[in-house]
Amino acid sequence: MTKKIMVVVGTRPNFIKITQLEKELAKYGNTFEYILIHTNQHYDTNMSDIFFTELNLKEPNFLSVTATTPSSQIGQIIIELEKVIKQHQPDALIVVGDVNSTLAGAIVGNKTNTLLFHLESGLRSFDNDMPEEINRLITDLVTNHFFVTEQSGYDNLIAAGKKADQIHFVGNTMIDTLVAFDNVIQKNNILDKLNIVDKDFVLMTIHRPSNVDTKERLLILLDIINKVAEKNYLVIPIHHRTKNSLINHNLFKQLENNPKVIITEALNYLAFQKLIASCQYVLTDSGGIQEETTYRQVPCLTLRENTERPITITLGTNELVEYNYGAVAKKINEIETGNYKKGEIPPMWDGQATKRIVKVLHEILTS
Repeated sequence: MTKKIMVVVGTRPNFIKITQLEKELAKYGNTFEYILIHTNQHYDTNMSDIFFTELNLKEPNFLSVTATTPSSQIGQIIIELEKVIKQHQPDALIVVGDVNSTLAGAIVGNKTNTLLFHLESGLRSFDNDMPEEINRLITDLVTNHFFVTEQSGYDNLIAAGKKADQIHFVGNTMIDTLVAFDNVIQKNNILDKLNIVDKDFVLMTIHRPSNVDTKERLLILLDIINKVAEKNYLVIPIHHRTKNSLINHNLFKQLENNPKVIITEALNYLAFQKLIASCQYVLTDSGGIQEETTYRQVPCLTLRENTERPITITLGTNELVEYNYGAVAKKINEIETGNYKKGEIPPMWDGQATKRIVKVLHEILTS
């Protein structure tokens, strides 16, 4: 009997983590039926539609979700997803990552008694002020089976009382996408479009509220940007939250007027990955970029007090840096003088994580 696998995604990082799933499920013939649900959490063209097109993802079933505040968005997703689950009666529900769609999907899976799998489970920042941390904690509380990307995920779940046979150390599916699309990434023409050359620029992405919502923090950001721009071009695919905050505090012109700063709108996946692969180093407060730079072995300075991806620090090329000019300048100097640490690619970040996930699904659902 065919087993129905329903996957819930809603944001750009979710899409990137499931690009190889349909292909791997198809290798088992008619064993699986793949149902992809898009919650509409990210619904604009650059953050949603374009990723489905360029990553060759199947056409999803869209939920009728229009809310923008976190609580109302989660509530709407729960209501709409429950209808879809009752219609399709899936044998397994997979939720991805740590966004609002993840939490809503986990709640519905639990309340409908659907076997629940969490892809990228067990990660912890231990900072409950981060909305994503709450999403991770609650999702893992109700999950039946856990797909883990790194050792810390396994350790955190065991410490929380989960049983070893519930936890499946499969590796990182985000790396599967990098591997699968690497040839296309390397051919992307974004460097020509921005009139920059390989290893002659720095890449920055900053968007977290704690870093960009106040004038005080924005002034620190501008100091850091000016430091980088002393020696290098700086490419900033600017997040709408950061841009709006700079405009509201009358600081955006300072950024625009720096001749070494190249501001772009949000970029598609392939173009952005080409920038990561080609830059000298990255400044970010993102989660996934810490993993992508570690795989590329590109230095990454993460402007946060914590990370839910510690393997990128203990083994990879990532370091946490205090959000101030002096701390960042010190690390930039290490990179520019060749004294920054050399990283390694973590275990099972080999492009085969999705294959291992589907093997687990087959063993659990057909045994």
